[in-house]
Amino acid sequence: MERLTIDLISDVVCPWCYLGKARLELAMAEVQGEVGIDINWRPYQLNPDIPSEGVDHHKYLAEKLGGEEAVKQAHERLAAFGKEVGINFDFAAIKIGPNTLDAHRLIHWAMMEGREIQDTVATALFKANFEEGRNIGDHAVLLDIAEQAGLDRKVIENLLGSQADKDTVRAEIAAAKDMGVSGVPFFIIDQQYAVSGAQTPDVLANAFRDIAAAKAEARKAMN
Repeated sequence: MERLTIDLISDVVCPWCYLGKARLELAMAEVQGEVGIDINWRPYQLNPDIPSEGVDHHKYLAEKLGGEEAVKQAHERLAAFGKEVGINFDFAAIKIGPNTLDAHRLIHWAMMEGREIQDTVATALFKANFEEGRNIGDHAVLLDIAEQAGLDRKVIENLLGSQADKDTVRAEIAAAKDMGVSGVPFFIIDQQYAVSGAQTPDVLANAFRDIAAAKAEARKAMN
């Protein structure tokens, strides 16, 4: 069985990224036993200029999307897509639009404990923001998520209180932009194939099968 590595570039305040994650998991389930898949979460910031204390989410979004009606339509569409994959978007509960730099630092540190812990933290951040209306720019919220994922709360508290890995995360985001990534989610498969957007599970599953088959053929040609 071929294994593929996916570098998943996303932002935890991007609803399409949360949707893309759920669809990815369905695609992975579809190819289970055919293709092995490892996920590396990579950072991106849709709103890097938001201050550390956050902003009024609804006001910010209305200004960004061109009015309350545009926001309402986008939310209704996303809510419908979310229901299809088990996400209960509660957009009304989101009061603070956070700066996500510290959330990405937490995801970065979680990877040091392994992909499973990293995925647990990323999932919890999406859920906290989109389903529970919690401020994921708040260190107390980040510490709760870290602790529940099995990370050392005191260690993470000390790291969050420092400048640790801010430049690392920013450099990764800059590298993604240099590669031409202008929207998320963005999937880079085996460092050579790119899939953009929250594609449906069947599209992703077929891509995984095709890439795995090409990988197997290339290996045969080398032997």
